[in-house]
Amino acid sequence: MDLGIITYAVPFLFVGAKTTLLIAIFGIGIGLPFGILLATARTSQVGTIRRCADFYCAVFRGTPMLVQIFVIYYGLAQIGFIRHNTIIWWLIGDSLHAAILAVILNTGAYTAEIFRTALLSLPRGLIEAAEACGMSPWVIFQRIKFPLALRQALPSYSTEVAVIVKESSLASTITVLEITGYAKRLMSETFAIMEIFVITAVFYLVINVVCLTALNVIERRLSFETRSAR
Repeated sequence: MDLGIITYAVPFLFVGAKTTLLIAIFGIGIGLPFGILLATARTSQVGTIRRCADFYCAVFRGTPMLVQIFVIYYGLAQIGFIRHNTIIWWLIGDSLHAAILAVILNTGAYTAEIFRTALLSLPRGLIEAAEACGMSPWVIFQRIKFPLALRQALPSYSTEVAVIVKESSLASTITVLEITGYAKRLMSETFAIMEIFVITAVFYLVINVVCLTALNVIERRLSFETRSAR
């Protein structure tokens, strides 16, 4: 591998990595609570709320994220009302904002499925005991359902975090210069296809290893606290 190519490419990819991390941070930071909210809606006793949440998740889990990015960035921009609405246009008129929005909406659907499964797997007797003690639904969720569901969902959610980081590369299709965006530009300038994309893969690998290691530490800590409580 040409050392000169590496020396030339790495600084640009570091700049792209900042954008990749920005997309991932917003995707996780907003997508996680959004997904938990959808999960609670999907387990709601109110049929209308449950069906609406199920429909949303079916749409975003059943269509490619690349198509979702194109619909948000190119498709919605064709609607006059959206073009003249300052807030909505701020969200989709900028390619980076549109990419972040697509990641949030997409990961919210997958996160909802992860937490819905975790919530449904909780022992029914435990919930009934809390209800018998006079706890309100919100207190039960806050003190019992959510902590237990989080412990069960965390291993699966770790996979979703890795997916978020990798799917951020699709932002390059709408001119966002994240890691893959810079890699494409460097490839066209240097024609060093193998070298550029090997370095690019290393960048994604390092980011994912750091994220997954952090989540594994949290998972072990939660498991330790559970054993200590017993």
